[in-house]
Amino acid sequence: MTGSASVNSFYLQTCFSFFLLMLVPHSLRADGNFTVEAASSKIDATVSADSLQLTDAQLQRWVQKAADAVVAYYGRYAVPHLTLQIRSFDGKGVRGGQTFSRHGGFIRIAVGTQTGEDDLNSDWMLTHEMVHLTFPNMQDEHHWIEEGIATYVEPVARIQAGQFSAQRMWFELVRDMPKGLPESGDAGLDHTHTWGRTYWGGALFCFLADVEIRKQTQNKKGLQDALRAILNAGGDMRYDWPIEKALQTGDRAVGGEVLLKLYEQMRDRPMQVDLDSLWKQLGVRIENGTAQFNGNAPLAQIREAITAPKPRS
Repeated sequence: MTGSASVNSFYLQTCFSFFLLMLVPHSLRADGNFTVEAASSKIDATVSADSLQLTDAQLQRWVQKAADAVVAYYGRYAVPHLTLQIRSFDGKGVRGGQTFSRHGGFIRIAVGTQTGEDDLNSDWMLTHEMVHLTFPNMQDEHHWIEEGIATYVEPVARIQAGQFSAQRMWFELVRDMPKGLPESGDAGLDHTHTWGRTYWGGALFCFLADVEIRKQTQNKKGLQDALRAILNAGGDMRYDWPIEKALQTGDRAVGGEVLLKLYEQMRDRPMQVDLDSLWKQLGVRIENGTAQFNGNAPLAQIREAITAPKPRS
Protein backbone atom coordinates (compact mmCIF):
# COMPACT_ATOMS: atom_id res chain seq x y z
CA MET A 1 0.00 0.00 0.00
CA THR A 2 2.77 2.41 0.93
CA GLY A 3 4.80 1.54 -2.18
CA SER A 4 1.78 2.05 -4.47
CA ALA A 5 1.04 5.46 -2.91
CA SER A 6 4.66 6.53 -3.45
CA VAL A 7 4.55 5.56 -7.11
CA ASN A 8 1.30 7.44 -7.66
CA SER A 9 2.64 10.47 -5.84
CA PHE A 10 5.80 10.45 -7.97
CA TYR A 11 3.68 10.10 -11.14
CA LEU A 12 1.46 13.04 -10.18
CA GLN A 13 4.46 15.23 -9.30
CA THR A 14 6.17 14.39 -12.61
CA CYS A 15 3.05 15.24 -14.61
CA PHE A 16 2.57 18.50 -12.71
CA SER A 17 6.22 19.49 -13.24
CA PHE A 18 5.90 18.76 -16.96
CA PHE A 19 2.72 20.86 -17.08
CA LEU A 20 4.52 23.80 -15.43
CA LEU A 21 7.41 23.43 -17.87
CA MET A 22 5.00 23.72 -20.78
CA LEU A 23 3.81 27.07 -19.37
CA VAL A 24 7.32 28.59 -19.37
CA PRO A 25 7.77 30.92 -22.38
CA HIS A 26 10.17 29.51 -24.93
CA SER A 27 11.95 32.89 -25.03
CA LEU A 28 12.98 32.64 -21.38
CA ARG A 29 16.76 32.56 -21.27
CA ALA A 30 18.66 30.55 -18.66
CA ASP A 31 21.40 32.25 -16.68
CA GLY A 32 24.90 31.66 -18.01
CA ASN A 33 28.56 32.13 -17.20
CA PHE A 34 31.68 32.49 -19.30
CA THR A 35 35.30 33.58 -18.96
CA VAL A 36 37.25 35.91 -21.25
CA GLU A 37 41.03 36.18 -21.38
CA ALA A 38 42.47 39.70 -21.58
CA ALA A 39 46.27 39.56 -21.93
CA SER A 40 47.27 37.92 -18.63
CA SER A 41 43.99 38.81 -16.90
CA LYS A 42 40.66 37.02 -16.61
CA ILE A 43 37.13 38.33 -16.85
CA ASP A 44 34.45 36.14 -15.28
CA ALA A 45 31.02 37.10 -16.59
CA THR A 46 27.67 36.15 -15.12
CA VAL A 47 24.60 36.53 -17.32
CA SER A 48 21.43 36.94 -15.27
CA ALA A 49 19.22 38.15 -18.08
CA ASP A 50 15.78 36.95 -19.18
CA SER A 51 14.49 36.91 -22.75
CA LEU A 52 17.65 38.14 -24.46
CA GLN A 53 17.89 37.47 -28.19
CA LEU A 54 21.66 37.15 -27.80
CA THR A 55 23.55 33.96 -27.13
CA ASP A 56 26.35 33.58 -24.62
CA ALA A 57 28.77 33.32 -27.55
CA GLN A 58 27.65 36.72 -28.86
CA LEU A 59 27.93 38.28 -25.42
CA GLN A 60 31.36 36.74 -25.01
CA ARG A 61 32.56 38.29 -28.28
CA TRP A 62 31.27 41.67 -27.09
CA VAL A 63 33.17 41.41 -23.80
CA GLN A 64 36.29 40.22 -25.61
CA LYS A 65 36.24 43.21 -27.97
CA ALA A 66 35.94 45.68 -25.09
CA ALA A 67 38.82 43.99 -23.26
CA ASP A 68 40.93 43.93 -26.43
CA ALA A 69 40.44 47.69 -26.85
CA VAL A 70 41.72 48.34 -23.32
CA VAL A 71 44.74 46.10 -23.91
CA ALA A 72 45.45 47.86 -27.23
CA TYR A 73 45.59 51.27 -25.54
CA TYR A 74 47.28 50.37 -22.26
CA GLY A 75 49.43 47.43 -23.37
CA ARG A 76 47.80 45.27 -20.68
CA TYR A 77 44.51 44.84 -18.87
CA ALA A 78 43.86 46.99 -15.83
CA VAL A 79 43.33 44.39 -13.10
CA PRO A 80 44.24 40.69 -12.77
CA HIS A 81 40.62 39.63 -12.37
CA LEU A 82 37.33 41.33 -13.23
CA THR A 83 33.87 40.21 -12.23
CA LEU A 84 31.28 41.26 -14.83
CA GLN A 85 27.54 41.07 -14.19
CA ILE A 86 25.29 41.31 -17.26
CA ARG A 87 21.61 41.99 -16.65
CA SER A 88 18.68 42.70 -18.96
CA PHE A 89 16.11 45.43 -19.44
CA ASP A 90 13.05 45.69 -21.65
CA GLY A 91 14.28 47.52 -24.74
CA LYS A 92 17.26 47.81 -27.04
CA GLY A 93 20.93 48.68 -26.61
CA VAL A 94 23.31 48.79 -23.65
CA ARG A 95 22.91 50.97 -20.59
CA GLY A 96 23.40 51.28 -16.86
CA GLY A 97 27.15 50.64 -16.81
CA GLN A 98 28.75 50.97 -13.37
CA THR A 99 32.30 50.15 -12.29
CA PHE A 100 33.44 49.44 -8.75
CA SER A 101 36.73 48.59 -7.07
CA ARG A 102 35.26 45.85 -4.88
CA HIS A 103 36.06 42.19 -5.56
CA GLY A 104 39.27 43.37 -7.22
CA GLY A 105 37.23 44.99 -10.01
CA PHE A 106 33.50 44.68 -10.64
CA ILE A 107 31.35 45.96 -13.52
CA ARG A 108 27.58 45.83 -13.73
CA ILE A 109 25.92 46.53 -17.09
CA ALA A 110 22.53 45.93 -18.72
CA VAL A 111 21.65 44.69 -22.22
CA GLY A 112 18.21 45.21 -23.77
CA THR A 113 15.98 42.26 -24.58
CA GLN A 114 15.67 43.49 -28.19
CA THR A 115 19.42 44.01 -28.64
CA GLY A 116 21.07 42.30 -31.61
CA GLU A 117 24.70 41.53 -32.35
CA ASP A 118 25.00 44.63 -34.56
CA ASP A 119 24.06 46.73 -31.53
CA LEU A 120 26.81 45.11 -29.50
CA ASN A 121 29.31 45.71 -32.31
CA SER A 122 28.63 49.44 -32.14
CA ASP A 123 28.55 49.63 -28.34
CA TRP A 124 31.01 51.92 -26.55
CA MET A 125 29.75 51.69 -22.98
CA LEU A 126 31.46 48.48 -21.90
CA THR A 127 34.83 49.78 -23.12
CA HIS A 128 34.14 53.06 -21.27
CA GLU A 129 33.48 51.16 -18.06
CA MET A 130 36.59 49.01 -18.46
CA VAL A 131 38.74 52.13 -18.93
CA HIS A 132 37.58 53.27 -15.48
CA LEU A 133 39.57 50.38 -14.01
CA THR A 134 42.83 51.79 -15.40
CA PHE A 135 43.07 54.92 -13.21
CA PRO A 136 43.32 55.32 -9.42
CA ASN A 137 40.21 55.97 -7.37
CA MET A 138 39.84 59.73 -6.87
CA GLN A 139 38.17 61.94 -4.29
CA ASP A 140 34.71 63.26 -5.23
CA GLU A 141 35.95 66.65 -6.47
CA HIS A 142 38.16 64.88 -9.00
CA HIS A 143 35.44 62.69 -10.49
CA TRP A 144 35.83 64.71 -13.70
CA ILE A 145 39.22 63.16 -14.48
CA GLU A 146 37.87 59.62 -14.05
CA GLU A 147 34.98 60.27 -16.43
CA GLY A 148 37.09 62.45 -18.71
CA ILE A 149 39.70 59.74 -19.25
CA ALA A 150 37.02 57.12 -19.93
CA THR A 151 35.25 59.45 -22.38
CA TYR A 152 38.42 60.43 -24.27
CA VAL A 153 40.28 57.12 -24.25
CA GLU A 154 37.35 54.83 -25.19
CA PRO A 155 37.13 55.74 -28.91
CA VAL A 156 40.92 55.92 -29.31
CA ALA A 157 41.26 52.48 -27.76
CA ARG A 158 38.64 51.03 -30.09
CA ILE A 159 40.40 52.57 -33.10
CA GLN A 160 43.73 51.10 -32.03
CA ALA A 161 42.04 47.70 -31.70
CA GLY A 162 40.63 48.00 -35.23
CA GLN A 163 37.04 48.35 -34.02
CA PHE A 164 36.21 51.99 -34.81
CA SER A 165 36.87 54.68 -37.38
CA ALA A 166 39.20 57.62 -36.76
CA GLN A 167 37.04 59.69 -39.09
CA ARG A 168 33.99 59.00 -36.94
CA MET A 169 35.90 59.74 -33.73
CA TRP A 170 37.05 63.16 -34.93
CA PHE A 171 33.54 63.99 -36.10
CA GLU A 172 32.20 63.18 -32.63
CA LEU A 173 34.96 65.13 -30.88
CA VAL A 174 34.26 68.25 -32.94
CA ARG A 175 30.55 67.82 -32.28
CA ASP A 176 30.72 67.02 -28.56
CA MET A 177 33.84 68.66 -27.12
CA PRO A 178 32.16 72.09 -26.80
CA LYS A 179 29.92 70.51 -24.12
CA GLY A 180 32.98 70.56 -21.87
CA LEU A 181 33.67 74.29 -22.20
CA PRO A 182 33.00 76.45 -19.12
CA GLU A 183 29.71 78.35 -18.94
CA SER A 184 28.66 81.34 -16.89
CA GLY A 185 29.36 80.83 -13.19
CA ASP A 186 31.90 78.07 -13.77
CA ALA A 187 34.39 77.63 -10.92
CA GLY A 188 36.82 75.19 -12.51
CA LEU A 189 36.79 71.43 -12.92
CA ASP A 190 37.19 70.66 -9.22
CA HIS A 191 34.16 72.76 -8.29
CA THR A 192 31.75 72.55 -11.23
CA HIS A 193 30.05 69.17 -11.20
CA THR A 194 27.62 69.46 -14.09
CA TRP A 195 27.29 66.57 -16.54
CA GLY A 196 28.99 68.53 -19.33
CA ARG A 197 31.98 69.62 -17.26
CA THR A 198 32.37 66.20 -15.61
CA TYR A 199 32.39 64.10 -18.76
CA TRP A 200 33.34 66.49 -21.55
CA GLY A 201 35.25 68.94 -19.39
CA GLY A 202 37.35 66.00 -18.26
CA ALA A 203 37.70 64.84 -21.86
CA LEU A 204 38.77 68.38 -22.85
CA PHE A 205 41.52 68.24 -20.22
CA CYS A 206 42.73 64.92 -21.66
CA PHE A 207 42.58 66.18 -25.24
CA LEU A 208 44.52 69.38 -24.48
CA ALA A 209 47.08 67.39 -22.49
CA ASP A 210 47.51 64.88 -25.32
CA VAL A 211 48.15 67.60 -27.91
CA GLU A 212 50.52 69.53 -25.62
CA ILE A 213 52.56 66.47 -24.62
CA ARG A 214 52.99 65.60 -28.29
CA LYS A 215 54.02 69.16 -29.13
CA GLN A 216 56.63 69.22 -26.35
CA THR A 217 58.06 65.79 -27.22
CA GLN A 218 58.09 66.28 -31.00
CA ASN A 219 55.23 63.78 -31.22
CA LYS A 220 57.31 60.99 -29.65
CA LYS A 221 54.99 60.65 -26.65
CA GLY A 222 51.41 61.43 -25.79
CA LEU A 223 48.78 61.08 -23.09
CA GLN A 224 48.73 57.34 -23.79
CA ASP A 225 52.31 57.06 -22.47
CA ALA A 226 51.40 59.00 -19.34
CA LEU A 227 48.32 56.87 -18.63
CA ARG A 228 50.22 53.64 -19.23
CA ALA A 229 52.83 54.79 -16.72
CA ILE A 230 50.19 55.55 -14.08
CA LEU A 231 48.66 52.10 -14.51
CA ASN A 232 52.04 50.36 -14.50
CA ALA A 233 52.98 52.18 -11.29
CA GLY A 234 50.06 50.47 -9.57
CA GLY A 235 47.51 53.20 -10.19
CA ASP A 236 44.40 51.21 -11.00
CA MET A 237 40.91 51.66 -9.58
CA ARG A 238 41.56 49.38 -6.62
CA TYR A 239 43.76 52.03 -5.02
CA ASP A 240 43.10 55.54 -3.73
CA TRP A 241 45.61 58.12 -4.96
CA PRO A 242 45.71 61.90 -4.65
CA ILE A 243 45.25 63.46 -8.07
CA GLU A 244 48.65 65.15 -7.78
CA LYS A 245 50.39 61.78 -7.42
CA ALA A 246 48.70 60.44 -10.55
CA LEU A 247 49.52 63.52 -12.62
CA GLN A 248 53.13 63.63 -11.40
CA THR A 249 53.56 59.97 -12.33
CA GLY A 250 52.24 60.65 -15.81
CA ASP A 251 54.40 63.75 -16.23
CA ARG A 252 57.57 61.88 -15.26
CA ALA A 253 56.86 59.28 -17.92
CA VAL A 254 56.70 61.88 -20.70
CA GLY A 255 59.46 64.13 -19.37
CA GLY A 256 57.55 67.31 -18.59
CA GLU A 257 54.92 68.97 -16.41
CA VAL A 258 52.02 69.21 -18.82
CA LEU A 259 49.46 67.42 -16.68
CA LEU A 260 50.19 69.27 -13.44
CA LYS A 261 50.37 72.67 -15.12
CA LEU A 262 47.13 72.10 -17.03
CA TYR A 263 45.46 70.98 -13.82
CA GLU A 264 46.56 74.18 -12.12
CA GLN A 265 45.00 76.16 -14.97
CA MET A 266 41.69 74.30 -14.98
CA ARG A 267 41.05 73.20 -11.39
CA ASP A 268 39.76 76.40 -9.74
CA ARG A 269 38.75 78.67 -12.59
CA PRO A 270 37.31 78.51 -16.09
CA MET A 271 39.91 78.27 -18.81
CA GLN A 272 38.78 79.43 -22.22
CA VAL A 273 39.79 77.23 -25.16
CA ASP A 274 39.55 78.22 -28.82
CA LEU A 275 38.45 74.86 -30.17
CA ASP A 276 37.79 76.17 -33.68
CA SER A 277 41.42 77.25 -33.97
CA LEU A 278 42.64 73.92 -32.58
CA TRP A 279 40.57 71.89 -35.06
CA LYS A 280 42.05 73.97 -37.87
CA GLN A 281 45.61 73.38 -36.64
CA LEU A 282 44.93 69.67 -36.41
CA GLY A 283 43.47 69.66 -39.90
CA VAL A 284 39.91 68.62 -39.02
CA ARG A 285 36.75 70.09 -40.46
CA ILE A 286 33.18 68.82 -40.67
CA GLU A 287 31.62 68.63 -44.11
CA ASN A 288 28.29 67.01 -44.97
CA GLY A 289 28.13 65.24 -41.62
CA THR A 290 31.60 63.68 -41.79
CA ALA A 291 35.10 64.65 -40.70
CA GLN A 292 37.47 65.76 -43.45
CA PHE A 293 41.22 65.93 -42.91
CA ASN A 294 43.92 68.32 -44.10
CA GLY A 295 47.23 66.50 -44.12
CA ASN A 296 49.14 69.78 -44.53
CA ALA A 297 47.80 71.37 -41.33
CA PRO A 298 50.44 72.36 -38.73
CA LEU A 299 49.39 69.64 -36.25
CA ALA A 300 48.20 67.01 -38.74
CA GLN A 301 50.89 64.56 -37.68
CA ILE A 302 49.81 64.92 -34.07
CA ARG A 303 46.22 64.18 -35.05
CA GLU A 304 47.33 61.04 -36.85
CA ALA A 305 49.56 59.93 -33.97
CA ILE A 306 46.78 60.20 -31.37
CA THR A 307 44.90 57.26 -32.92
CA ALA A 308 47.86 55.31 -34.34
CA PRO A 309 48.33 51.81 -32.83
CA LYS A 310 51.09 51.58 -30.24
CA PRO A 311 53.10 48.45 -29.35
CA ARG A 312 52.52 46.88 -25.96
CA SER A 313 54.86 48.22 -23.31
